[in-house]
Amino acid sequence: MKQFLTSCALLLIFFTTSAVEKKPSFHVEVVGKGKQAMILIPGLTCPGEVWTETVERYKKEYTCYVISLPGFAGQPAVETNLYLQTMRDQVISYIRDNKLKKPILVGHSLGGFLCLWISATEPDLVGANFIVDALPFLPAAQNPNATPENSKAMAESMFSMMKNSTPEQTKQSQQYFLPMMVTAQDKYDLISQWGVNSNSLTVAKAMYEMNVTDLRNDVAKIKVPVTILGAWIGYKNYGVTKEMSEKMYSNQYKLLPNKTIIMSDHAKHFIMYDDPQWFFEQMDQFLNKIK
Repeated sequence: MKQFLTSCALLLIFFTTSAVEKKPSFHVEVVGKGKQAMILIPGLTCPGEVWTETVERYKKEYTCYVISLPGFAGQPAVETNLYLQTMRDQVISYIRDNKLKKPILVGHSLGGFLCLWISATEPDLVGANFIVDALPFLPAAQNPNATPENSKAMAESMFSMMKNSTPEQTKQSQQYFLPMMVTAQDKYDLISQWGVNSNSLTVAKAMYEMNVTDLRNDVAKIKVPVTILGAWIGYKNYGVTKEMSEKMYSNQYKLLPNKTIIMSDHAKHFIMYDDPQWFFEQMDQFLNKIK
């Protein structure tokens, strides 16, 4: 009897541990009851709330799985040295565990990078991608000759600078870069607060991986249609033109088979906030096209 009870206890521990291990470290809010699943992934330091208006528009026709990544905007951080790779694998597991059939992937910035990585890793698992101002390899935006190897020193320097940032230091740095990211003044303080509430080590790890992970060849494996929205006017004062940005996007996505690249003339990085009417026109066309 004692041996039997011991075996039962061990089995209970095993199944409990397995259940805990399978639970993703990100938070998911499920909104809507449409037949088609749509997974929405936010960008660096942003929660799922960044997709509030998008979900409101599409929740009647789609079941929206709104992800808030760990360590961003007050979400509990997760201990891992491979943050983005872990998020990639956990989203893949979530799709399988919840039996989501070819979910549409929608991602902004870092979230768009994750969508591309997921789609290249498991090309038969997902549906079409809607990518909002994201690139397969971030350093190549400034240096077309960038590689993970020659970008590593810069990435390590940035990591060391960011990993112990205080909320005060984060707020100071935002005064420099947020004006290049968003024009919608009603969203400025919100985005800033999300950054302040984010775990600095998590942000540093995510940025490091973005700077040493090159998906420019991997996107060739993606089988589904991908629409990419790009933004450029945030860098207009630094000499960047629309033509330069279009060329850069075209080069980075050169190997992606089934793509549509559309550049915004009015929005900065947060396209869904700066030019919502144009954003939804593009997303409507994307969704109608893949039906």
